[in-house]
Amino acid sequence: MEHSDFLKKYYFNWETLDVMASGTSAIDAKNYLANFESDTEVQAFLKGYGYDLSDPIESAEMFGNFQEALQFIKKYFLKEGNEENGIEITIPNVFYTITDISELLLIATGNSKITNKEEDIVWASIVMKVMHTILHLDKDLRSRYFSTIQTQIFDRFYKYLFREDEKLFITNESKSEIIPLVDFETKSTKTRDSIIIKLLHKKENVAEELFDRIGIRFITYTKLDSIRLLRLLYQNHIVVVNNIKPSRSQNSLLDLTKFKQLHGELIQESIKNNFSEDEFLAGLNNCAEECGLVRLEHKNNEHSSSNYRAIHFTCRQLIKYKNPFYLQFNKLKRSAKKEYGSHPLVESLLGLDTSAIAKDIRFFYPFEVQITDKSSHKMNTDGEASHVEYKRSQLKSAQLRLFKDLILLKGLDLLQE
Repeated sequence: MEHSDFLKKYYFNWETLDVMASGTSAIDAKNYLANFESDTEVQAFLKGYGYDLSDPIESAEMFGNFQEALQFIKKYFLKEGNEENGIEITIPNVFYTITDISELLLIATGNSKITNKEEDIVWASIVMKVMHTILHLDKDLRSRYFSTIQTQIFDRFYKYLFREDEKLFITNESKSEIIPLVDFETKSTKTRDSIIIKLLHKKENVAEELFDRIGIRFITYTKLDSIRLLRLLYQNHIVVVNNIKPSRSQNSLLDLTKFKQLHGELIQESIKNNFSEDEFLAGLNNCAEECGLVRLEHKNNEHSSSNYRAIHFTCRQLIKYKNPFYLQFNKLKRSAKKEYGSHPLVESLLGLDTSAIAKDIRFFYPFEVQITDKSSHKMNTDGEASHVEYKRSQLKSAQLRLFKDLILLKGLDLLQE
């Protein structure tokens, strides 16, 4: 055996090992695929991925995702679709000649017969990463229940909101506490494109890891009311604290440690000096304003401005979905039996095994809550803290992540500002 022959058995794809064992994201790898040398090897990989290209439906679906990926790249990342922030390059013509997805994978691993240009190899990797993201988004099973999900989550909050003389309030179950609100906003869903962009800059890069498809924002008049609102939410079980995801909680509104200390001191002073409720409330409001944070880096989102002020947390709610097919099917069986008795078709219908059809489907779904006060909200919507700037930063992050190798290869400005 030639040395070159046996040594091949001990070659490793180091990027693949980093993805598997070192926490590197596949999106950040230049070429994390196996070294496919034939269409047969590509087909085997895709079967492992979950797609059988010999099935015309699955083949057409994947090719459709390929076409969507090309259009998405042009629309958001290149100058021809995004004049302000796009990179001044174009997708090589070779990708418009592809009719078989296997060819894309062969180009990505440098084993295509139609091109072996280094630029095309890098481009193939970019296209595949966008395709991968789209495929994960499309295969999130929970999406089909989205209307039910948002209704059940939002209804928990709407139940406690009311208006009086055009002013908005939230109250508790017994109506013993009322908190005035500047506004209450809901975010029912993100657009498909915005979800893809967000997934492209997330390390996890899978649709199940998005926690803010459903969002709720409260704007109170004061920081103290923001804290009172938190208490109202957990005391009335609108938000179940046990279902909060700890790593997603973020407070850039006020220093709770300092507020706790001042709160305790004020309680003692109130007892000592026999404060009225109005006097105590005025003092507590001053304490809360004194505890406002000045500047903070956001641990969960590098695209949020350090001037952004809010309390964020992600909670999960148990969603209960009643399968309409199950109810309709049983109604059909009863009607058929009543109308046609022992007809052979009725017997076949009654004999169908429906054990695999779930009558009720239950699952936890995440939603994001944001609470801020009026002055902080104004600051959040101005300047670098604005949503427009946030989205621009997010897009640039995804763009750089995907195109870094190509930008370096072509000697372009890395930041593209």
